[in-house]
Amino acid sequence: MPNDDKQKFIDFNQQVIDEFRANHGRVGGPFEGGRLLLLTTTGARTGTPHTTPVGYLPDGADRVLVIASAGGAPKHPHWYGNLLAHPQVTVEDGVFTYQARAEVLEGEEREQAWARAVEAEPGWAAYQKKTERVIPVVALYNSTQGGPGHINASSPGEAIKVVHDAFRRELALIRKEMAAGNGTLGAQLRVNCLTFCQGLHNHHTGEDTMMFPFLTDRHPEAAPVLKRLSEEHEEIAGLVAELRRTLAGEHADPAAARAEVERLTLDLEAHLTYEEEKLIPLLDATA
Repeated sequence: MPNDDKQKFIDFNQQVIDEFRANHGRVGGPFEGGRLLLLTTTGARTGTPHTTPVGYLPDGADRVLVIASAGGAPKHPHWYGNLLAHPQVTVEDGVFTYQARAEVLEGEEREQAWARAVEAEPGWAAYQKKTERVIPVVALYNSTQGGPGHINASSPGEAIKVVHDAFRRELALIRKEMAAGNGTLGAQLRVNCLTFCQGLHNHHTGEDTMMFPFLTDRHPEAAPVLKRLSEEHEEIAGLVAELRRTLAGEHADPAAARAEVERLTLDLEAHLTYEEEKLIPLLDATA
């Protein structure tokens, strides 16, 4: 790559990184509306950290997938060579920053993940046609002990808002993907839905077992609010369970799945809005 082009690429990446960090994962330009994370690897030769914006695929509660396409270039991207040499990486998803272990998928596991990716976004297949190398698929396993990682917020109130907004963005993406599915329910879309369901379950479990008891102890006057929120968690858990049932089986009904996602969206948005209204002042006052 000529020096001028290389510098333009570096400057563009830095602009995306700065925007991503300033807006809790939201960016414009070519990445707008997509799933993006910041991947920090250790240089294979230099030993210095390098941060790169990378698109990702949800893949369950404990890992995400990234694809070393380099736009179909003949060589693997630098970040891929770095993580081969140093598999411990840092991931920023806009809400949390956490340590992860990188593992290159092989054999059938790689083929299944690649097939899901191509089904969801044909552009990956176009990249593969441009190069003779087999484009790697890499799993990033969260290795942070005791939780999802460091939350990127300056106060407890801001923390709950950025987590809620991340759920809102992911649910909006799922709804968009369902609308674009032309009556089908692809394998990656199912994984996206199930990953969202698991993340929401984990979040509400953490609130029920840690945050709500903490607030009850310090703000007993808030007991009716916390009771209502706990009851809403149970109602939302029922909607999540119904969505899971709708997604189960080889011949899941796309229309039924869309209907369940819409029901979940309406109830969850009302719940998140009420929780922010009532809890952010309490959390920031306690802090």
